[in-house]
Amino acid sequence: MIILGIDPGYAIVGYGIIDYRNNHFSVIDYGAILTDAKTPFNLRLEKIYDELSDIIDRYKPEAMSLEKLFYNNNAKTVIDVSQARGVIMLAAQKKNVRVFEYTPLQVKQSVVGYGRAEKKQVQEMTRRILNLEKIPKPDDTADALAMSICHAHSSGSLSSVSNMRIRKGI
Repeated sequence: MIILGIDPGYAIVGYGIIDYRNNHFSVIDYGAILTDAKTPFNLRLEKIYDELSDIIDRYKPEAMSLEKLFYNNNAKTVIDVSQARGVIMLAAQKKNVRVFEYTPLQVKQSVVGYGRAEKKQVQEMTRRILNLEKIPKPDDTADALAMSICHAHSSGSLSSVSNMRIRKGI
């Protein structure tokens, strides 16, 4: 299964693409979509949409793993990131890629085994799980790869639930 992990934002959108087969991870690509602060916000959103659409076309992921938004003290940041998440979800929808959302707690639990793990612990475990020489930079990229790992670990249980629902006619 090819999984596209996304760490949403509007200045930096981290992405990480992995192939997960037979409990084995292979890194396909990772990086970040960067937008300039001086660019009008609507054009930043357009750049995110266009570049993410290109990434989806290039790698044809079967699933997108997206971090759920959590509220912080800065309402403007939350609103702007929400708009970027909407554009990201629209790009996936237009390309028929299923979107799965996970909380930071779920990602930490999945990658480290502890829901209150520190960011550096998650990044180091991501590096180890994916057999990378060093932690990817910027941090948003490492976070996106962790999102991909989280979905890979969760996808077995998700498909079991889906199969059970199909068998029961739910």
